[in-house]
Amino acid sequence: MAKQYYGGQAVIEGVMMRGRKSMAVAVRNPRGEIVLHEEPLTAKIYTSAWGQWPFVRGLGMLWDALGLGIRALFWSGEVAAQEEQGEKVEFTGPVAWTTIAVSLSFAVALFFLLPTFAARLLATYVNDDPMIDAIFEGVIRLLVFIGYLWVIGQFKDIKRVFGYHGAEHKTINAYEAGAPLTVPEVQKFSVQHTRCGTSFLLYVLVISILLFAPLTFSNVEPGWLALLLRFVTRLALVPVVAAIAYEIIRFSAAHEANPLMRMIITPGLWLQKMTTREPEDGMVACAIAALQPVLAADGKLPAVESLVNAPTAVAPAD
Repeated sequence: MAKQYYGGQAVIEGVMMRGRKSMAVAVRNPRGEIVLHEEPLTAKIYTSAWGQWPFVRGLGMLWDALGLGIRALFWSGEVAAQEEQGEKVEFTGPVAWTTIAVSLSFAVALFFLLPTFAARLLATYVNDDPMIDAIFEGVIRLLVFIGYLWVIGQFKDIKRVFGYHGAEHKTINAYEAGAPLTVPEVQKFSVQHTRCGTSFLLYVLVISILLFAPLTFSNVEPGWLALLLRFVTRLALVPVVAAIAYEIIRFSAAHEANPLMRMIITPGLWLQKMTTREPEDGMVACAIAALQPVLAADGKLPAVESLVNAPTAVAPAD
C-alpha cells in the first residue's frame, strides 16, 4: 500500500485535515471554543485501489479542493457566524450553491479567460507565433496568480486564514518529524511544507505552459473559434496537468535532500511566504485538534474524545 501523506487546508477560523479514511475540521467559534466535525471518506477516489495509482491519485488533490475543501469552508463559515448566544446561521442550499457558482465563474474568468485574451492580443503585436502566444499566456496567468495572492493577503480576515495555513503546515511537519503533538512543540516547526497546495498550483501553472503550447490554435479562423478551442482545451486538460504536477511534488518531497530536487522545490517554498503566517497558539491548537481524529481513524493514534466545546488549550496524545 502506498504511503499515506497527511495534509489539509486552512478554513475560516480553523483547519481541515485529511487522512486515508476520514477528514476532520476543527474551528474556533465566537466563544473561543474548538468545535470539531468529522466524516468518513467514502468517494471512490479515496476507497478504491485505483485511487492510489500514479497519475490518478493527483486527481484526489483536485477533489480535496473542490469537494472536501468547499464543504469544510461552508461548515467553518457556519460555525464562525454563530452568535454569542449560540444561534446558528445556515449557509446551505441556494445561498451555498450560488456562492460556489459565482466563485468558480470568477476563477475561470480571472485565470483562464483573461490570460487567454491578453496573450492573444500581445502576440499579434510582437510575433503572431503559437509558441510565443502560449508563453505569453502562461506568464500572464502566473503573474495574475501571484498578484491575486498579494491582493487578498492585504485583508485582515485572509491574514488570519493564512495564519491557520501556517498552523496546518507546522502540525504536519511536527507529525512527520515524530514530535509530540503539543502546541509548544508544534510551534517550533516551519510554516512551509514541500507538499503545500500553493506549491502544487505553481507547478500546475508552469506545466500548463508546456502542455498548452501545442494547443494555441492561433491559425484557426475565425478568431473567435480559435479562442473558444483554446479555452475548452485548457479546461479539459486541467486534470491532466494536476496529475502530472502531483507526481512531481510527491517525488520532489520524497527526495528533497537531492540538490536538483531542492532547486525544484524552492520556488514553491518562496511562494508559500505569501500564503502562510506565523500562527497564534490557538491556531496551532485547532490544527492539532483536526489532525488527531484523522490519525486515530488510520490507527496512528488511540481514539480521541470529541473536542466539541473543547477549551483553548488542547493537550493531544503523543
